[in-house]
Amino acid sequence: MAERKTKKRSGAPRKRRKLAGQSTGLGAKEVLSAAAPANVAELEEAIANDGGKVLAAYREPFGSRWLVMAALPIEKVEPTPYQRNLSDAHARKLETVIAKLGRYLDPIIVVRKEIGGSATRYWTPNGNHRLSAMKTLGAKSIAAIVVPETSAAYQILALNTEKAHNLRERALEVIKMYQELATLDEATEESYELEFEEAALITLGHCYLERGRFTGGAYHPILKRADGFLKKSLNAALAIRQARAKSLLALDDIVVKKVDALKARGLTSPYLKSFVVARINPLRFRPKDASPLSFDEVMDRMSNSAAKLNVEKIKIGDLARSGGAPED
Repeated sequence: MAERKTKKRSGAPRKRRKLAGQSTGLGAKEVLSAAAPANVAELEEAIANDGGKVLAAYREPFGSRWLVMAALPIEKVEPTPYQRNLSDAHARKLETVIAKLGRYLDPIIVVRKEIGGSATRYWTPNGNHRLSAMKTLGAKSIAAIVVPETSAAYQILALNTEKAHNLRERALEVIKMYQELATLDEATEESYELEFEEAALITLGHCYLERGRFTGGAYHPILKRADGFLKKSLNAALAIRQARAKSLLALDDIVVKKVDALKARGLTSPYLKSFVVARINPLRFRPKDASPLSFDEVMDRMSNSAAKLNVEKIKIGDLARSGGAPED
């Protein structure tokens, strides 16, 4: 008799990443052991001209890339224009803690990027709440780690560890970055995979721009499997993304009608939309070895299934068995 495999419990703790077999990067004494390259020297001069003070130029110990630690005039620092809205509660908490301790210990990350007709000289992709708190408290300057590569301003999702993003915030940040980057060069979506994190976030971002109260969480798991990065320039791919968002919003209109019909029958649950979307999900029971469906195929099948869904046959017990997370 074949031995049965024990199924791992979903609540079991994850194994930690194993330690690297060998050491890497720079030793402590090596971070200041080389002369700064020309671009770093130019950055130091620009910081001084901006009224700032360079505290140190060094190589970060893991990737050996150059960074500049500096004190910057706080009025010349702003958040990147495409990140999420400030959380008032989080900013107030930081203000209280910094004022109570009388210390500011966590430098923000910035890049230098002159903005025409503006006093802003530095953008922070990671530090908006700390910057806001310090400005409210009346600080004259702020300690910052200045990254010479301005591309770091677009790596906001990877860099921002200040406060967890929800799906809506992530998607809106991605689409705002996308729109700006589309004006800069002919790079493809694939080349910005790190910055955008997921192709699904681009499409969802368009949806949130069009419909602020869109509940993307119900569709996100499906899009993660069906939506991929396009091998086209951002400018050329923009129309495709807009069309995908339009088809997703059209599907959502049908789903909302089915949800309203279920509510009219007295079925109430925070999982109603997720339940309907799960019922029409063509990937739910699709064999792993089956050929993948394209985004358009998935949308067509879901729209057809949603239109045919008979809400009169759905019972309260079906909802109870479905479980799932509520919409964001």
